[in-house]
Amino acid sequence: MELLHQKLTDAIIKTFYEVYNELGYGFLEKVYQNSMYLELKNKGYQVEAQKMIKVYYKGAEVGEYYADLIVENLIILELKAADSIVKDFENQILNYLRSTDCEVGLLLNFGKRPEFKRKIFENNRKK
Repeated sequence: MELLHQKLTDAIIKTFYEVYNELGYGFLEKVYQNSMYLELKNKGYQVEAQKMIKVYYKGAEVGEYYADLIVENLIILELKAADSIVKDFENQILNYLRSTDCEVGLLLNFGKRPEFKRKIFENNRKK
């Protein structure tokens, strides 16, 4: 069974490991974000950094957040530089997916050891 946007997510995860292997552990998230942005752009992907996304409650705008990276208008990347992935990070990316037309999110942690989580929130379940 093919996962949603599998080829693209595979390419992003491969890039994540390339960046991690080059930089290692211990930098601020911004360094990893800039590196992922450059590497994905160099591979020919459309990438947006710090894209503002509005959050609505019952039709009224109640806030906004900035996605670390959005690739091909399909996949939200949330980058962390923490000891490990915690439930709060997973909930954060699910909320981001809920607020957009993106259905796939990748949580990429540049921690002591690299780790990622792939999250899905299908558009037909939103609203």
